[in-house]
Amino acid sequence: MPIRDEIRFLLNDQERRLREVRASDTLLDHLRLAARLRGTKEGCAEGDCGACTVLVGRRSGGDLVYEPVNACIRLLASVDLCHVVTVEHLAQGGVLHPVQRAMVDLHASQCGFCTPGFVMSLAALRMRRPDPSEAEIETALQGNLCRCTGYQPIVAAAKAACADASGEALLEGRGEVLSRLAALDDGARVEVHAGGDRVVLPSGLDDLAEVLEAAPQATVVAGSTDVGLWITKLMRDISPAVFLGHLEELRRIEVAEAGMTLGAGVSYDEAEATLGSVFPHLADYWRRIGGWQVRVMGTIGGNIANGSPIGDTPPVLIALGATLTLRRGAVRRALALEDYFIAYGKQDRAPGEFVESVFVPRAAAGTLNAAYKVSKRRDEDITAVACGFHVALVDGVVTAARLAYGGMAATPKRAAGAEAALVGRPWSEATVAAAERALAEDFAPLSDWRASAEYRALVARNLLRRFWLENAGVPVRLRRELAG
Repeated sequence: MPIRDEIRFLLNDQERRLREVRASDTLLDHLRLAARLRGTKEGCAEGDCGACTVLVGRRSGGDLVYEPVNACIRLLASVDLCHVVTVEHLAQGGVLHPVQRAMVDLHASQCGFCTPGFVMSLAALRMRRPDPSEAEIETALQGNLCRCTGYQPIVAAAKAACADASGEALLEGRGEVLSRLAALDDGARVEVHAGGDRVVLPSGLDDLAEVLEAAPQATVVAGSTDVGLWITKLMRDISPAVFLGHLEELRRIEVAEAGMTLGAGVSYDEAEATLGSVFPHLADYWRRIGGWQVRVMGTIGGNIANGSPIGDTPPVLIALGATLTLRRGAVRRALALEDYFIAYGKQDRAPGEFVESVFVPRAAAGTLNAAYKVSKRRDEDITAVACGFHVALVDGVVTAARLAYGGMAATPKRAAGAEAALVGRPWSEATVAAAERALAEDFAPLSDWRASAEYRALVARNLLRRFWLENAGVPVRLRRELAG
């Protein structure tokens, strides 16, 4: 097995090769402290405010895809064989990028601290959606916070920049960048050390299995939207760290008659369009997962593997009957997603085993499905209560029910009592009311800073009531009154 002892990437127009990289080194610290590129700001250090947004271009299917990422929690080792673009590189030949020019002309900046992050997010949007709607602009800016300017001038700047017919230098030059990145790629496993730290980037999926079998204590890093906070907030040592975000074999999406298979490395952003077409009820819910930068970095497999009781994806996937494929070495096993979560902080995953993929069966025709999330603020916020509902009916009688909740227990969990109260009974308000009462036996939620136990219990009942109202043909104007 050939082993390379350096991280290689392009930073703006410069090639960088780094041999001493710690597992906990962030891209932001490298930009500001080593590369002296100070346009990228540190605001929250937890991927929440977007002041540190940069673009990372990665090869995918023979093309180069640029994505906005939070440099504060993006780990330096993960940009191997990528093109990192900072705000300093947008202006070419002394001419401002159309987004920069629009931000100036339309007075979309005051103190300027958050401005580079807004510029980079809008530059990414302009490359992906040359003619975005206002809703698409607002979605692209979910992960950027401004503390001193109204957002309307920024939205106006986005419209003006996207209406500008000027060319896009990054896209026009991607052929050269692709060639430069290909020249850096030797197909080898990467292992770098700094002091006692060890960082490994496997050369492929089989190599990943071999590495983890030999080092089962290693921290597996996918999108680092959680692991990044372990570093910046908890000061946790994550070495040895095994990175897998670069493995295309884990980024596959397959749609068949039976359902949809998602590789564990598929990001929320990559899955969004296909998932929304196969499971339309997940489309709006999916846009509630973090901001754009988080959806670009965060992976479905990582969200599941981490085992958080408030993870966004497990409740809705459990409700659909999802199953996991776990792998250790050459051995694979299938496991129902709901059985993966054993207790708080404990999952059914053996040492050296990793989540390889998740299969989500298609919902049968005529079934009722929904996904809901309640949080303190609508966009880019952590779940207080999330749920996925799946109900099958025959002649108006419930024949099967899967009601899964997050934020209500130590793990994502099905509401067995409420399901039993539904099955075999007519799909009626009285039946749903009985299921609501049964939720009190299914869950004993805790109080924390996100929500009180009483609030969570009330929300859990009301979301089930909302599900019935939306599927019983009740006019929207009456739903709030009836749910109260």
